[in-house]
Amino acid sequence: MLVLNWMSRNVITIDVDDSLHTAIKLLKKYKIRSLPVMKDRKLVGIVSNGDIKRASASDATSLDIHEILYLIDKIKISDIMTKKPVTVLSSLTVDEVAEILLEKNISSAPVIDENNDVIGIITRSDILKVLIHLTGVERRGVDFGLKVKDEPGSIKGLTDIIRAHNGRIASILISYEQVVVGYRNVFIRVYQTDRKTLDHLKSELFRNSHMLYIIDHLEQKREIFN
Repeated sequence: MLVLNWMSRNVITIDVDDSLHTAIKLLKKYKIRSLPVMKDRKLVGIVSNGDIKRASASDATSLDIHEILYLIDKIKISDIMTKKPVTVLSSLTVDEVAEILLEKNISSAPVIDENNDVIGIITRSDILKVLIHLTGVERRGVDFGLKVKDEPGSIKGLTDIIRAHNGRIASILISYEQVVVGYRNVFIRVYQTDRKTLDHLKSELFRNSHMLYIIDHLEQKREIFN
């Protein structure tokens, strides 16, 4: 999934010469956590909610409320912004950006085009939306966590069983983390299953895999296995 399809296009920015007070108002008004900083329509930095809190705390020690208000109106964004911000291209995949955000320990990144113009911004919240979309959690079906042999046809065998019970598959995710060599974990979300035959479906999956868990979102039931 490309950043192009998940980034926020309506980017709220701030000018390099604007005040800390202006930044606080923008973050509050639009309920966002960071602002790309612009100078002559070009990106020159980024200021986050954390930057603003640190600036306010360090410079406002021992001041009364009137002095604080005066101070935040005088501090310029150029004084507290992060210069040379991490940017990403819209052609990157969302998981590539997630890796960048995690590695750099940042919560968002402006999206630029080939001319280095800002065309969007992608945040951790956007990435969480992608996760929800990919897993199909909004369908509120039944989640199966299974461990199977890492060999051709092992997953098809599971999906054939599910389809034989008229189950529709919302998502299939695979992981090799925390599993012994020669196996893989498979996470399948199923919806529109026939509730009358659900127990039979579970039994067949048990016989053809090592079951890790079953989460029935409709019945609010969770079975966790060793």
